[in-house]
Amino acid sequence: MKNNPIGVFDSGVGGLSIWKEIISLLPNENTIYLADSKNAPYGQKSKHEIIALSKKNTEFLLNKGAKIIVVACNTATTNAIDYLRKNYNVPFIGIEPAIKPAALQSKTNKIGILATKGTLNSQLFTDKVLRFGNTEIVEQIGEGLVPLIEAGQLESKELDLLLQKYLDNLLQKNIDHLVLGCSHYPFLVPKIKIIIGNKIKIIDSGEAVARQTKHILQKNDLLNLRKTTPNHLLYSNKNVSLLKNFIPDLPNITLKEKDF
Repeated sequence: MKNNPIGVFDSGVGGLSIWKEIISLLPNENTIYLADSKNAPYGQKSKHEIIALSKKNTEFLLNKGAKIIVVACNTATTNAIDYLRKNYNVPFIGIEPAIKPAALQSKTNKIGILATKGTLNSQLFTDKVLRFGNTEIVEQIGEGLVPLIEAGQLESKELDLLLQKYLDNLLQKNIDHLVLGCSHYPFLVPKIKIIIGNKIKIIDSGEAVARQTKHILQKNDLLNLRKTTPNHLLYSNKNVSLLKNFIPDLPNITLKEKDF
Protein backbone atom coordinates (compact mmCIF):
# COMPACT_ATOMS: atom_id res chain seq x y z
CA MET A 1 0.00 0.00 0.00
CA LYS A 2 2.84 2.44 0.73
CA ASN A 3 3.79 2.53 -2.95
CA ASN A 4 0.19 3.12 -4.03
CA PRO A 5 -0.64 6.60 -5.32
CA ILE A 6 -2.21 9.57 -3.58
CA GLY A 7 -5.50 10.25 -5.34
CA VAL A 8 -6.58 13.85 -5.93
CA PHE A 9 -9.78 15.07 -7.57
CA ASP A 10 -11.35 18.40 -8.41
CA SER A 11 -14.09 19.76 -10.64
CA GLY A 12 -11.34 20.65 -13.11
CA VAL A 13 -7.84 22.14 -13.23
CA GLY A 14 -8.14 24.11 -9.97
CA GLY A 15 -7.03 21.26 -7.74
CA LEU A 16 -3.67 21.27 -9.51
CA SER A 17 -2.81 24.17 -7.18
CA ILE A 18 -3.21 21.67 -4.31
CA TRP A 19 -1.56 18.82 -6.20
CA LYS A 20 1.58 20.94 -6.79
CA GLU A 21 1.91 21.58 -3.04
CA ILE A 22 1.54 17.85 -2.35
CA ILE A 23 4.24 16.71 -4.78
CA SER A 24 6.54 19.45 -3.49
CA LEU A 25 6.17 18.36 0.14
CA LEU A 26 6.07 14.61 -0.62
CA PRO A 27 8.59 14.04 -3.45
CA ASN A 28 8.58 10.23 -3.09
CA GLU A 29 4.83 9.81 -3.57
CA ASN A 30 3.11 8.60 -6.71
CA THR A 31 -0.07 10.50 -7.54
CA ILE A 32 -3.20 10.27 -9.67
CA TYR A 33 -5.05 13.49 -10.41
CA LEU A 34 -8.58 13.54 -11.77
CA ALA A 35 -9.97 16.68 -13.44
CA ASP A 36 -13.74 16.42 -13.83
CA SER A 37 -13.77 19.40 -16.19
CA LYS A 38 -16.78 18.10 -18.10
CA ASN A 39 -18.93 18.84 -15.04
CA ALA A 40 -17.26 22.08 -13.94
CA PRO A 41 -18.12 24.20 -12.11
CA TYR A 42 -19.49 22.32 -9.09
CA GLY A 43 -20.37 25.59 -7.35
CA GLN A 44 -23.68 25.96 -9.20
CA LYS A 45 -24.87 22.38 -8.57
CA SER A 46 -27.12 20.97 -5.86
CA LYS A 47 -25.78 19.06 -2.87
CA HIS A 48 -27.23 15.85 -4.31
CA GLU A 49 -25.41 16.38 -7.63
CA ILE A 50 -22.12 17.21 -5.89
CA ILE A 51 -22.28 14.03 -3.79
CA ALA A 52 -23.01 11.93 -6.89
CA LEU A 53 -20.04 13.42 -8.76
CA SER A 54 -17.77 13.01 -5.73
CA LYS A 55 -18.78 9.33 -5.46
CA LYS A 56 -17.95 8.79 -9.12
CA ASN A 57 -14.55 10.51 -8.75
CA THR A 58 -13.73 8.58 -5.58
CA GLU A 59 -14.53 5.22 -7.16
CA PHE A 60 -12.42 6.06 -10.20
CA LEU A 61 -9.41 6.80 -7.97
CA LEU A 62 -9.98 3.74 -5.78
CA ASN A 63 -10.06 1.54 -8.89
CA LYS A 64 -6.64 3.01 -9.73
CA GLY A 65 -5.33 1.94 -6.30
CA ALA A 66 -5.40 5.26 -4.42
CA LYS A 67 -4.32 4.81 -0.77
CA ILE A 68 -5.67 8.20 0.29
CA ILE A 69 -7.91 10.71 -1.48
CA VAL A 70 -7.55 14.47 -1.42
CA VAL A 71 -10.80 16.27 -2.25
CA ALA A 72 -9.09 19.29 -3.81
CA CYS A 73 -12.34 21.18 -4.31
CA ASN A 74 -13.90 23.46 -1.71
CA THR A 75 -17.44 22.83 -2.95
CA ALA A 76 -17.03 19.04 -2.96
CA THR A 77 -15.46 19.14 0.51
CA THR A 78 -18.15 21.27 2.09
CA ASN A 79 -20.99 19.29 0.50
CA ALA A 80 -19.76 15.70 0.17
CA ILE A 81 -16.79 14.81 2.37
CA ASP A 82 -18.91 13.62 5.32
CA TYR A 83 -20.71 11.23 2.98
CA LEU A 84 -17.43 9.99 1.48
CA ARG A 85 -15.86 9.33 4.88
CA LYS A 86 -18.88 7.34 6.00
CA ASN A 87 -19.09 5.19 2.87
CA TYR A 88 -15.50 4.46 1.81
CA ASN A 89 -12.74 2.78 3.77
CA VAL A 90 -9.89 5.10 2.83
CA PRO A 91 -8.60 8.33 4.44
CA PHE A 92 -9.97 11.55 2.94
CA ILE A 93 -8.37 14.99 3.10
CA GLY A 94 -10.65 17.95 2.47
CA ILE A 95 -10.03 21.56 1.56
CA GLU A 96 -11.91 24.35 3.31
CA PRO A 97 -11.54 28.12 3.14
CA ALA A 98 -8.73 29.16 5.52
CA ILE A 99 -10.96 31.38 7.64
CA LYS A 100 -9.26 30.54 10.95
CA PRO A 101 -5.75 31.88 10.20
CA ALA A 102 -7.24 34.95 8.50
CA ALA A 103 -9.51 35.70 11.46
CA LEU A 104 -6.71 35.22 14.00
CA GLN A 105 -4.32 37.50 12.10
CA SER A 106 -6.80 40.23 11.15
CA LYS A 107 -6.22 43.68 12.65
CA THR A 108 -9.45 45.20 11.32
CA ASN A 109 -11.57 42.17 12.28
CA LYS A 110 -12.81 42.17 8.73
CA ILE A 111 -11.76 39.47 6.28
CA GLY A 112 -12.98 38.83 2.75
CA ILE A 113 -13.65 35.47 1.14
CA LEU A 114 -13.88 34.89 -2.58
CA ALA A 115 -15.58 31.55 -3.23
CA THR A 116 -18.20 29.72 -5.26
CA LYS A 117 -21.89 29.79 -4.44
CA GLY A 118 -21.78 26.08 -3.54
CA THR A 119 -19.13 26.66 -0.88
CA LEU A 120 -20.65 29.79 0.63
CA ASN A 121 -24.13 28.23 0.83
CA SER A 122 -22.97 24.97 2.45
CA GLN A 123 -23.72 24.03 6.06
CA LEU A 124 -20.06 23.27 6.72
CA PHE A 125 -19.09 26.80 5.71
CA THR A 126 -21.89 28.30 7.81
CA ASP A 127 -20.76 26.29 10.86
CA LYS A 128 -17.18 27.46 10.35
CA VAL A 129 -18.21 31.13 10.11
CA LEU A 130 -20.18 30.92 13.35
CA ARG A 131 -16.99 30.03 15.26
CA PHE A 132 -15.56 33.47 14.55
CA GLY A 133 -18.37 35.72 15.74
CA ASN A 134 -16.03 38.63 16.53
CA THR A 135 -14.78 38.78 12.95
CA GLU A 136 -16.87 40.18 10.12
CA ILE A 137 -16.58 37.84 7.15
CA VAL A 138 -17.41 39.55 3.88
CA GLU A 139 -18.52 36.99 1.31
CA GLN A 140 -18.15 37.39 -2.44
CA ILE A 141 -19.31 34.81 -4.99
CA GLY A 142 -16.82 34.56 -7.85
CA GLU A 143 -19.44 33.65 -10.42
CA GLY A 144 -17.97 33.07 -13.87
CA LEU A 145 -14.32 32.79 -12.83
CA VAL A 146 -14.07 29.00 -12.82
CA PRO A 147 -15.42 28.49 -16.37
CA LEU A 148 -12.94 31.06 -17.70
CA ILE A 149 -10.02 29.37 -15.91
CA GLU A 150 -11.22 25.98 -17.17
CA ALA A 151 -11.23 27.39 -20.70
CA GLY A 152 -7.65 28.61 -20.29
CA GLN A 153 -8.78 32.25 -20.51
CA LEU A 154 -6.48 33.54 -17.76
CA GLU A 155 -5.51 36.57 -19.83
CA SER A 156 -8.97 37.41 -21.12
CA LYS A 157 -10.56 40.84 -20.73
CA GLU A 158 -13.72 39.16 -19.41
CA LEU A 159 -11.84 37.55 -16.53
CA ASP A 160 -10.06 40.81 -15.70
CA LEU A 161 -13.35 42.70 -15.54
CA LEU A 162 -15.05 40.11 -13.35
CA LEU A 163 -12.10 39.93 -10.96
CA GLN A 164 -11.91 43.72 -10.69
CA LYS A 165 -15.63 43.91 -9.92
CA TYR A 166 -15.54 41.24 -7.21
CA LEU A 167 -12.39 42.54 -5.53
CA ASP A 168 -13.70 46.14 -5.59
CA ASN A 169 -16.73 44.93 -3.63
CA LEU A 170 -14.43 43.41 -0.99
CA LEU A 171 -12.02 46.35 -0.84
CA GLN A 172 -14.87 48.70 0.02
CA LYS A 173 -15.39 46.75 3.28
CA ASN A 174 -11.93 47.56 4.76
CA ILE A 175 -10.75 43.94 4.80
CA ASP A 176 -7.12 43.20 5.63
CA HIS A 177 -7.10 39.50 4.63
CA LEU A 178 -8.48 37.84 1.51
CA VAL A 179 -9.28 34.13 1.73
CA LEU A 180 -9.37 32.24 -1.56
CA GLY A 181 -12.21 29.76 -1.13
CA CYS A 182 -11.82 27.86 -4.40
CA SER A 183 -8.85 25.79 -5.53
CA HIS A 184 -9.01 27.46 -8.96
CA TYR A 185 -8.37 30.92 -7.56
CA PRO A 186 -4.66 30.57 -6.62
CA PHE A 187 -3.95 30.69 -10.36
CA LEU A 188 -5.31 34.26 -10.25
CA VAL A 189 -3.00 35.45 -7.45
CA PRO A 190 -0.71 37.56 -9.72
CA LYS A 191 -3.76 39.43 -11.03
CA ILE A 192 -5.29 39.72 -7.56
CA LYS A 193 -2.10 41.28 -6.17
CA ILE A 194 -2.13 43.94 -8.87
CA ILE A 195 -5.66 44.93 -7.88
CA ILE A 196 -5.46 44.78 -4.07
CA GLY A 197 -1.84 45.78 -3.50
CA ASN A 198 0.37 44.71 -0.61
CA LYS A 199 -1.72 45.82 2.35
CA ILE A 200 -4.13 42.89 2.13
CA LYS A 201 -2.78 39.41 2.80
CA ILE A 202 -3.92 36.60 0.51
CA ILE A 203 -4.52 33.22 2.12
CA ASP A 204 -5.21 29.90 0.41
CA SER A 205 -5.26 26.34 1.70
CA GLY A 206 -2.67 24.61 -0.51
CA GLU A 207 0.25 24.24 1.90
CA ALA A 208 -2.03 23.33 4.81
CA VAL A 209 -3.69 20.57 2.77
CA ALA A 210 -0.28 19.15 1.78
CA ARG A 211 0.84 19.13 5.43
CA GLN A 212 -2.37 17.41 6.52
CA THR A 213 -1.94 14.82 3.77
CA LYS A 214 1.56 14.03 5.04
CA HIS A 215 0.30 13.85 8.63
CA ILE A 216 -2.48 11.38 7.79
CA LEU A 217 -0.11 9.23 5.70
CA GLN A 218 2.32 9.08 8.63
CA LYS A 219 -0.49 8.33 11.08
CA ASN A 220 -1.68 5.41 8.94
CA ASP A 221 1.85 4.17 8.15
CA LEU A 222 1.29 4.85 4.44
CA LEU A 223 4.22 7.16 3.62
CA ASN A 224 6.23 6.00 0.60
CA LEU A 225 9.84 5.97 1.77
CA ARG A 226 11.35 4.63 -1.47
CA LYS A 227 13.90 6.96 -3.05
CA THR A 228 12.72 6.24 -6.59
CA THR A 229 11.33 8.67 -9.14
CA PRO A 230 7.55 8.86 -8.61
CA ASN A 231 4.94 8.61 -11.35
CA HIS A 232 2.20 11.19 -11.75
CA LEU A 233 -0.87 10.29 -13.81
CA LEU A 234 -3.15 13.22 -14.66
CA TYR A 235 -6.59 12.44 -16.09
CA SER A 236 -9.14 14.80 -17.64
CA ASN A 237 -12.55 14.05 -19.15
CA LYS A 238 -12.47 17.13 -21.36
CA ASN A 239 -9.37 18.80 -22.82
CA VAL A 240 -6.35 17.09 -21.32
CA SER A 241 -3.90 19.40 -23.11
CA LEU A 242 -5.24 22.28 -20.99
CA LEU A 243 -3.61 20.70 -17.94
CA LYS A 244 -0.19 21.54 -19.40
CA ASN A 245 -0.81 25.23 -18.67
CA PHE A 246 -1.05 24.57 -14.93
CA ILE A 247 1.67 22.00 -14.16
CA PRO A 248 5.47 22.02 -13.89
CA ASP A 249 7.51 20.62 -16.76
CA LEU A 250 8.51 17.28 -15.26
CA PRO A 251 9.47 14.11 -17.19
CA ASN A 252 7.51 11.79 -14.88
CA ILE A 253 4.06 13.23 -15.64
CA THR A 254 1.65 11.40 -17.95
CA LEU A 255 -1.52 13.11 -19.23
CA LYS A 256 -4.51 10.95 -20.15
CA GLU A 257 -7.88 11.90 -21.54
CA LYS A 258 -10.63 9.57 -20.40
CA ASP A 259 -14.41 9.68 -20.52
CA PHE A 260 -15.70 9.08 -17.01
